[in-house]
Amino acid sequence: MEIQTLASSSSGNSALISHNGTHVLIDAGISCKRIKLALQQRGLELCDLSAVLITHSHSDHINGLQTLTKHCNTRIIATEQTLCGVSEVVSANTQLYNIAPDGDFSHGAFNIRVFATSHDAPGSVGYVVEADGRRLIFATDLGIVTQKVAEMAAGADLALIESNHDLQMLKCGYYPPSLKRRIMSDVGHLSNLAGASFALRLTELGTRKIILAHLSHENNTPELAFSCTYERLSKAGATVDGDVELSVAPRDNAGEIITV
Repeated sequence: MEIQTLASSSSGNSALISHNGTHVLIDAGISCKRIKLALQQRGLELCDLSAVLITHSHSDHINGLQTLTKHCNTRIIATEQTLCGVSEVVSANTQLYNIAPDGDFSHGAFNIRVFATSHDAPGSVGYVVEADGRRLIFATDLGIVTQKVAEMAAGADLALIESNHDLQMLKCGYYPPSLKRRIMSDVGHLSNLAGASFALRLTELGTRKIILAHLSHENNTPELAFSCTYERLSKAGATVDGDVELSVAPRDNAGEIITV
């Protein structure tokens, strides 16, 4: 199983997961043109996508859907509440599949489990994707790491997790107070510190590959996100690039292909 982030930030999010000829996107928050280009660099076309799994209906996760569904008759999979928002932007003949926020289903080469996340979007979820005994968790836009998220993360070989903002940058930045409070709330986004704590918990449960994702342009840098988690893991005795492979998803372009 392979995962590649196509973009991962507060401006747009999308990732490609592939295994044995099954190719699915998680979110389509960047332009269809950028998605198509990233696929072509892998020798794929839009028509090779068998599904797009949507985590929630905020614009940075669905911006590319309208054009994508005009050019590709792939199925869109999301919770009922998310589909309510998505249905307003997709092409009229798009196949929409409703999933429970605590259910599981099979799709092509994958078994997929769904879990609710603490975020201020109705029906917001994350996904655990399994294939041939390998397991990855996709968990961004968390607000907090709930007990359910922690349970779903247990045993993941790879975890893509949120490391959205540096607290000091956010507090001293230009955002209005209401937006700062929202980001730092239990329905907002994980800080670097919170993401680092989650990463440590994951390594204690056996995860050996961690991707830090959904970095803010205004309130974070890849260097800050990486160093915060690196230091937390190192202090706990984990050797980065020895015990754990730690990377940061690029905010505006495709990342490396990582095998799970």
